[in-house]
Amino acid sequence: MRHALCAFRALEMIDSFNIHAVVLAGGAGVRFWPLSRETLPKQMLQIAGEDTLIRQTLKRINGFVPPNHIWIVTTSDKAQDIRFHIDSLGPLAKSIYFINEPVGRNTAPAIGLAALHLHHLSSDSIMIVMPSDHAIPETEKFLNDLTLAIRSAMDGHLVTFGIKPIRPETGYGYIQVDLSSRMEAKGLFKIERFIEKPDLQTAKGYLSQGSYFWNSGIFVWKASQILSEIATHLPSLSRILKEMESLLFSQGQPNKPNDLNQSNKPDQPEKLKDIYSRLESISIDYGVMERSRNTFMVPASFTWSDLGSWAALDEILPKNSDGNILKGNTIDVGSTDSIVFAGERLVTTIGLREMVVVDTPDATLVAPKTRSQDVRKIVEVLKQTGREERLLHKTVERPWGSYTVLEKGLGYKIKRVFLKPKARLSLQLHHRRSEHWVVVSGQAKVTTGDDIFLVRTNESTYIPVHTRHRLENPEEEPLQVIEVQSGDYLEEDDIERFEDDYGRQ
Repeated sequence: MRHALCAFRALEMIDSFNIHAVVLAGGAGVRFWPLSRETLPKQMLQIAGEDTLIRQTLKRINGFVPPNHIWIVTTSDKAQDIRFHIDSLGPLAKSIYFINEPVGRNTAPAIGLAALHLHHLSSDSIMIVMPSDHAIPETEKFLNDLTLAIRSAMDGHLVTFGIKPIRPETGYGYIQVDLSSRMEAKGLFKIERFIEKPDLQTAKGYLSQGSYFWNSGIFVWKASQILSEIATHLPSLSRILKEMESLLFSQGQPNKPNDLNQSNKPDQPEKLKDIYSRLESISIDYGVMERSRNTFMVPASFTWSDLGSWAALDEILPKNSDGNILKGNTIDVGSTDSIVFAGERLVTTIGLREMVVVDTPDATLVAPKTRSQDVRKIVEVLKQTGREERLLHKTVERPWGSYTVLEKGLGYKIKRVFLKPKARLSLQLHHRRSEHWVVVSGQAKVTTGDDIFLVRTNESTYIPVHTRHRLENPEEEPLQVIEVQSGDYLEEDDIERFEDDYGRQ
């Protein structure tokens, strides 16, 4: 917070009332599999620092802009999990607005949708667009650079941040600037062109020239300006945004997304999904920034990594004397320049050279650092073959606690269910499975049909198929239950909710 206050004093020289932070949180982060999963994307992982990436992002900008000027843009299927995930931020989390994309369509549509909301709040709204999964440890430097970018955005420019290359990186896009164009008073360069990820030889040339920077993917502009640029360079996107505008803002004001953009009109979500699904999936870099002649770059003074692969951890995590990054329950003998991530299970390594090893309870990755970008190919195979390991971890966090899959076989699944004090599951039923609950610690309050009763430690109860039921922890201590499921279908989507404390459907 101290860093934010220092930068905010600089920001007081300009009008901060209409400055908003838009955090993009729709990505899956597949290149951090097996730690990331479809239901636990990269931004919700604690990879670098003392908190998860998205919570670090929100805390970094909090105080620089008011909490109710922070907007999270994500897909409808991720919004609820993200809201539960950031709940530990307390009052900050409760002030943040959500803008839900009906389906994911890359950054240009996501940014355009956010710009619609902010433009309706004020025609002078300025957007700070930030991914939710970047590592930026130097908050004060970041906020000071951000102040420079905002000043330029107020003049109608599209502004981004360039990172001075420290190696010939082939996993990042590049920005070429005109070094003679530097505006000393504003600290910016005019952008000559954006460049896709180069091959190694080309990247070596960029490193030696000095006029090339890594593209950070962080942007600052007026909402009105980016909508104008979208109309010029992406006219089909602009037309569809106008269609959505007539639905979203028929009353003249945007729906405040603390209600996850729910509407009193029951058919509106389906209409929005139908319209939005017609959009081309395109990035803001390719769709607008590469085509506009109104782009400027602030050379970043802060340390940055987009954590695009496991090998990127070399940039931000401390290493031992052999150049290794060892995290978790590990023992290593004679390895160098390697990354080993472990959980509770012991992982031992001998004589590795520039390797990545990541172990989770249900999947292990072993790959050369030079091939770490190819993890996404593994995830694609998992998707094609219908493997559950791309979707869920064995332990899954829920707003009421968590569950861990202990064993799964033909017609049965065994879970350990953990409930926080005073928490309860939804009132629900399953159409294709029955459940047997054994309380191993604590005391459970159980609803089965019309009956409500207590189940104590070492006692059990049975929930037949097609029966409304609820598990609740009425005590001040955690509750642990072993759940044995039986049936011909045991997936998590076999659930019908009737009441829920967390707004889940």
